[in-house]
Amino acid sequence: MIDNAEGTHDQDWEYRPLRLPPGVTRRNAATQLSIHAEFAGWELSRVLLYADGTRKVWLRRRRSTPGVPELLT
Repeated sequence: MIDNAEGTHDQDWEYRPLRLPPGVTRRNAATQLSIHAEFAGWELSRVLLYADGTRKVWLRRRRSTPGVPELLT
């Protein structure tokens, strides 16, 4: 299971840190991250592996700027 923390922002990118507990296999972690990428547009930015097997992962995606809809004429 992935524990979500509040995401952070900069001007171009939106970041979401995730923590993967030590019991999560590499294959399960890849599957969970693939789901985030496929359905929510996230990509892998950074991974830290701790001595106890915990992984801290940062996902990122481009910030979408709401535009003014085109006027239909």
